[in-house]
This record gives sequence, structure tokens and C-alpha cells, in this order.
Amino acid sequence: MKKWFYLILVLTVFLILAACGNGDDTGTEEPSDEAPAGQEDNTEGEMPENVTVELMNQNEQSVGTAELEETDAGVVINLDASDLPSGEFGFHIHENGQCEAPDFESAGGHFNPTDASHGADHEEGPHAGDLPNLTVGEDGLVQEEITAEGVTLETGKENSLLDSDGTALVIHEGTDDYESQPSGDAGDRMICGEISQ
Repeated sequence: MKKWFYLILVLTVFLILAACGNGDDTGTEEPSDEAPAGQEDNTEGEMPENVTVELMNQNEQSVGTAELEETDAGVVINLDASDLPSGEFGFHIHENGQCEAPDFESAGGHFNPTDASHGADHEEGPHAGDLPNLTVGEDGLVQEEITAEGVTLETGKENSLLDSDGTALVIHEGTDDYESQPSGDAGDRMICGEISQ
């Protein structure tokens, strides 16, 4: 009888101690959607108030800036540049945030996440990166405000200008005819600016 008494007593003490434990069970902890302290999730939903883009010519000299700002209507581009030839020039957002002089071919083609055709005058256009031509005066200055309706600065979106490799603003040497494929017959690239966070 004593043997049973001691066995029951030991089991009771063991159960009491187990019940009074601190309850931490790291093996069954639910995963958290929150990033650890000091880390931020850069994959979706972040949007800077504005982005400044430095514009470079083929000699890698700065010729101005473009301020990009998110609005309800799209991304507003405030362009302020100088030392340009006078005339009318094609202006586009390109798919890669790389501006390697002198030809800027590293910027790739027009930003076109929806696989549209080029040009506002094309029945299946325009590209998200198609913008109106720029007019530069005899003084070589251009100050324009243009709204790019088909794009956003919000990360994680298909039409975000701030995707993993960024995008670029490009001014061409010729005029965009708003219809010729794939780029409006706007000629070589003379100015480029990388869009990145």
C-alpha cells in the first residue's frame, strides 16, 4: 500500500510542477505577419512622397532634374532642364533604371507592363511609359509638368516605377510620332535619368 501511495504522490507532484510551468512553447508559436524590429517589408504598399531624378547627357553631365510625385491622377513629373538643343523631342519612361552613357541603351525599351502598343494615336496604345513630346526653346531650357496616368510610385504594383531594377526617364533626339512601333520613331537617346528609391 505504501508503494502505491508514494507512486501517486510522485505523479501528483509531477503534474503540479508541469501545470505551473511558464507556458512558453516555442515549437508551436504562430508565425507573425509583422517584420522583426528594425526590418521593413519593401515588397508592397510603400510609397515615397516624391522621387528626384537627376538627368544626365551623353557626356555624363547633369542637365537638370525631374521631381516625381504620386497623385490621384497618376505620377506628376515636374521637369526642369537646361543646355538642351532647341526643338521637339520624344520623352518616355523606360523599363530599366540604368543610364549607361553614351547611348543609354541600358535603359531598355519603353515601360510597358500591360504589353500595349506604342503611342497615344495607336488603337492598342499607349505604353504606360509613353509621354507627350517636350518642346525646348532657343534658350535650351525646358520646364514642363506632365502627368503619367498609367504608373505609380507604390512598390509591389505591376505598374510601379520603383520595381526591383527601377525605371528611367529618357529624352530622345527626335520627335515621337505617337504611332510607329516600337517607340514612335523618336531616334537615339540624348538624356537619361534613373528612377529609384
